[in-house]
Amino acid sequence: MMQPLTNVPLRTIQVPNITPAVTPATTQADGQVAFKDFLLEALGHVNSMQQDADVAVEQLMTGGEVNPAEVLTAVQKADLSFRMMMQIRNKLLQAYQEVKDIRI
Repeated sequence: MMQPLTNVPLRTIQVPNITPAVTPATTQADGQVAFKDFLLEALGHVNSMQQDADVAVEQLMTGGEVNPAEVLTAVQKADLSFRMMMQIRNKLLQAYQEVKDIRI
């Protein structure tokens, strides 16, 4: 069973074993992955999902031997991962604005 992200401290999130288009994440001395590297790896994963969906749609349109249900699934997964990444970006920007507006 998956835990909601709100109950998991950020430092304990494990980076999934994926091969993104960016360089592999570097680990810190305590074995944790830097937040920047985690985000870059996630962006690479979202990008590869988008590219896979594009290839699947192209194969479907050119008459390639591909299952339409698999194409739909690939497109929906790419769309969902993109929307999730946009929400993460929006939350990061909102947090940055709040920190920037703090008066010292």
